[in-house]
Amino acid sequence: MNIVNLGTYPPKQCGIATFSNDLRNSLIIHGHRVQAIAISDEDSIYKYPQEVILEMRQQRLSDYATAVNCINQRPDIDLLIIQHEYGIFGGEDGEYIQAMVKQLHKPFILITHTVLPVPSKRQKQILNDLCQRAAGIVCMTRLSAELLIELYEAPPELITVIAHGVPEFKRYPQSRLKAKYGLSGCPVVSTFGLIGPGKGLELGIQAVAELIPRHPEVRYLILGQTHPMLQKSEGERYRQKLTELVEKLQITDNVIFVNKFLSDKELGEYMYMTDIYLSPYPNMDQAVSGTMAFAMGCGRAVVSTPYAYAREALNEGRGLLSDSADPHQLAELVERILNDRGLQKKLQKKALELGEGRTWPNVGKQYSRFFRQILNSAGEESRPLYAEL
Repeated sequence: MNIVNLGTYPPKQCGIATFSNDLRNSLIIHGHRVQAIAISDEDSIYKYPQEVILEMRQQRLSDYATAVNCINQRPDIDLLIIQHEYGIFGGEDGEYIQAMVKQLHKPFILITHTVLPVPSKRQKQILNDLCQRAAGIVCMTRLSAELLIELYEAPPELITVIAHGVPEFKRYPQSRLKAKYGLSGCPVVSTFGLIGPGKGLELGIQAVAELIPRHPEVRYLILGQTHPMLQKSEGERYRQKLTELVEKLQITDNVIFVNKFLSDKELGEYMYMTDIYLSPYPNMDQAVSGTMAFAMGCGRAVVSTPYAYAREALNEGRGLLSDSADPHQLAELVERILNDRGLQKKLQKKALELGEGRTWPNVGKQYSRFFRQILNSAGEESRPLYAEL
């Protein structure tokens, strides 16, 4: 199958770019040819790899017309994948992608990264329209599937749930990793991802501060650089606020900022060095967390605020959830694990049981099966694979 992926793409540094690349690699394993159309922001220049056949500037509507003409005119393209998140497309709430699919004469699969439970009227209309025109729809949690059907009126027969993929990190002995990073004898709590407001890092810092009087050896690793788009708009102002909070709470020896975009090798080392993964998102509507998926794939004990993805992923004892975005509750849960080695091992085992089935080769197999199912069923019908609404 010849497939084109539309979304952000490396070397742009964002979660969907990483997802697009990982998905491509997992589909290639299963025999597909996958190229990419990359969405770029206006004031950045990216040196894309050879699989990128076209670059679209986010806010230039003419680039969307160029892209759809390219796709329509190439007989070798069987399927388009659209990675959907409101913020990566141009126009109000990413409406330019809506205009593009109206002109598309190829079937497309919609992968939904953000399914809002309380969307604006415009957000709801855009996603509803995309779902009606799609040949198939992928979401990453059962809750998202329910929202798509009940709120966005997506056709249930087009929807499948495929979990967020996890890289196959190489595993190393934890004691060796802690020695390598100068953390021997220290319980390690970590949070990773591109840094910016909305990640709840203040909550994590405040929670760790409560632990220090009783667990002075704890180290909290905040892994990742400031989001590149945030850097452009306000520099390192947010990170500076975090460092000032650490200084105010007098825990500078306990909080370590690793200010870089981590390779999979580095990330795997940090994950396997971690004793407790802390996911302190304050937004309870957060539908997907690739960072939590990675932590579970490495079999980490997870403590989290009760946002939508966490409630589903950590169900059945796979992690500990606070009742709200409250640093005191997070501190209590982290301390429960620190004080109970048996609990830690139990949480690690349950997380790994789920995470091992979500490695990218396994996830790619699920996508491959779904794509063939969609195209085969569509080929049996007389109607076109896209709807003229």
